Amino acid sequence: MNATHKERLIPFSLCLGIIALDQLTKLIVSLTVRPWSVGASFFDGILRIVRVYNPGIAFSIGGSLSGSVRGVLFALLPFIVIVIVTAVYFRSNDLTRYQRWCVSGILGGGLGNIIDRFFRPEGVLDFIDVKFWGLFGLERWPTFNVADSAVVVCGILLMLSLLGSVMQEARGKHTDSAGEA
Repeated sequence: MNATHKERLIPFSLCLGIIALDQLTKLIVSLTVRPWSVGASFFDGILRIVRVYNPGIAFSIGGSLSGSVRGVLFALLPFIVIVIVTAVYFRSNDLTRYQRWCVSGILGGGLGNIIDRFFRPEGVLDFIDVKFWGLFGLERWPTFNVADSAVVVCGILLMLSLLGSVMQEARGKHTDSAGEA
């Protein structure tokens, strides 16, 4: 399956859309909600819009590291990974169209947060706060944003697609070997 250059570029509309939506929502929150406060609450507090900053990575891991170490670990290295993933994306003929859309969504989310790491000294702006009812010891899920959501959703969809491809290939090999017997 050899995707044309155009077929490889079209999914990047999702990447650009996620970046735009992520940065727009962060701008709106930064203009309307005071830092470290709740701006709005919905469904009896199940969903809240807050304004917090995450200087670390997922679940605030590494937030206590020095600024220069965080800059290298959480901005420069992810940027390098995104460059490598983009290069593989354009050179690989193994990804399906669906998988290319998933990778584009992951890249959009990653770039949305990297923009914050370079241009928001406080850290990544997170604003979606969801009640978690004490599951896993958490009263509320760690606050997140549109970029985080894109990475998680598209990452799960990509993993399911890759798992489905592997299972389909394994079934094909099993069928081929059964036919030879």
